[in-house]
Amino acid sequence: MTHVPKQEVLRRARADSSRSAAVASRRTEWNIMAAGRLSFRNITALAPMVRVGTLPMRLLALDYGADVVYCEELIDIKMVQCHRVVNEVLQTVDFVAPDDRVVFRTCEREKDRVVFQMGTADPDRALAVARLVEKDVAAVDVNMGCPKEYSTKGGMGAALLSDPDKIEAILTKLVTGVSIPVTCKIRILPSVEETISLVQRIERTGVAAVAVHGRFKEERPRHPVHCNYIQAVARAVSIPVIANGGSLDVVKTNADIEHFRRATGASSVMLARAAMWNVSVFVSEGPLPVETVMEEYLKYAIRYDNHAFNTKYCLCQMLRDKVESPLGKQVQAAQTNAEISAAYGLDTFCRHVQEQQQTRRAALQSGGQSERPVMDGDVTTVAVKFERRNYPPQITPKMFLLEWSRRERVEQPLYETVQRSQDRGFQSTVTIAGKRFRSTLWEKSKKFAEQAAAVVCLRVLGIPEGLIGEEDSGLVCKRKRDGKTNGGAEQQQEQSKKRHLGDVQQETQSSETPALANGDHREADTPPERAQP
Repeated sequence: MTHVPKQEVLRRARADSSRSAAVASRRTEWNIMAAGRLSFRNITALAPMVRVGTLPMRLLALDYGADVVYCEELIDIKMVQCHRVVNEVLQTVDFVAPDDRVVFRTCEREKDRVVFQMGTADPDRALAVARLVEKDVAAVDVNMGCPKEYSTKGGMGAALLSDPDKIEAILTKLVTGVSIPVTCKIRILPSVEETISLVQRIERTGVAAVAVHGRFKEERPRHPVHCNYIQAVARAVSIPVIANGGSLDVVKTNADIEHFRRATGASSVMLARAAMWNVSVFVSEGPLPVETVMEEYLKYAIRYDNHAFNTKYCLCQMLRDKVESPLGKQVQAAQTNAEISAAYGLDTFCRHVQEQQQTRRAALQSGGQSERPVMDGDVTTVAVKFERRNYPPQITPKMFLLEWSRRERVEQPLYETVQRSQDRGFQSTVTIAGKRFRSTLWEKSKKFAEQAAAVVCLRVLGIPEGLIGEEDSGLVCKRKRDGKTNGGAEQQQEQSKKRHLGDVQQETQSSETPALANGDHREADTPPERAQP
């Protein structure tokens, strides 16, 4: 038997994946353009999953042949506070909360394929959110199946199943209020007759499709999926029915998707956990080796500046029982996407991408009037926002400014901070070597305001500030850059492992759980991601 080197196996797998994705892309594009809107008939979709359905996973699912991808569920109360920002560095559209968290990030690549899922119990708020995102997504979906208390106590998720009047009000408001398709995702009711009655009422609102998770609201993934309920619903309505809930019982390979479709009589199939474990299940010859999938996922996470802890979480779901392997432990100990990349041998790729992003960011800043220094009395001001994600976790601009003052033997930086009453924002002025510097932008905390002032000072004086991808200036010693102080590496690894175990204890199975922010979510049927510190 001829031995095939591992690299050749991976090369062939990528080639097969590319060909399959190209065919799937052509098929789906035809479906979309034929109707002028996103079609939900005869599709396979990536289900909404907490902490999993962020941009990197959605793009990878499309690459591997998914026709439609759902974002992690996002709560209406959080979304209505967001403002839309075009991120020219990443070439994305970001919906940003008042505390500067990116709640939802999308891009042109998925614009005609991504469905925005929201958690809501209020027709007016639902419409406000749908109108906020409708120019950047292909459809909006309402989660009506999450059985968790944090969703149901707000009247959202599965709580809506017992209030059909509210379901009708929300869906009617959305269908008549936005220009893109509206869908919803439900769980089955105690009887087939009740389930059919509800779905027929949903159909009359004018929705484009309904996804049916074939479990009762008190059931979990370990319980078998009730294909007969989905089949009865599919026969009773004319709109597309999307079958969900078959990852454990039925779907393990791509060929199983069609078996699940036939068993349920549904128009389409939606996959959660099967895709979370190996998203190449969408490839017609799939799944591919999980090593290949993890590398491709990580590349997207780097390109789109995904939160490192969200990246770790998704990789650990793919590792599954290998999470305690040497690779798994290295991933758990990592604190940044750069450190995660090193575990997969992608550190050069990561550095290259980060350097490109920093170059683009610098070019945009230098070209903008707001980034030019302006004198306000004796204070040099620049419009600078402190972005924590742009720096390694153990490095800050204040640290670099302090080390510079020591090297130059000048008085250490002195920070004066004020808070305004109307929004409790903070602004800081730093004095060093007899000169004063301040950002004109207000920050959410005293610490961030001081960091912003330090950034202004460093940039005006032409001093390195410690950005990711920045060439080593020697201002901060290697031990501090690497966070290695008195056994710090081992301590850091143990702390990271504890954080990871705490995350994994939350359910990772497919179930409709509302997300609070981009990665700030909850379970594997609709995830939130944690905000930047």
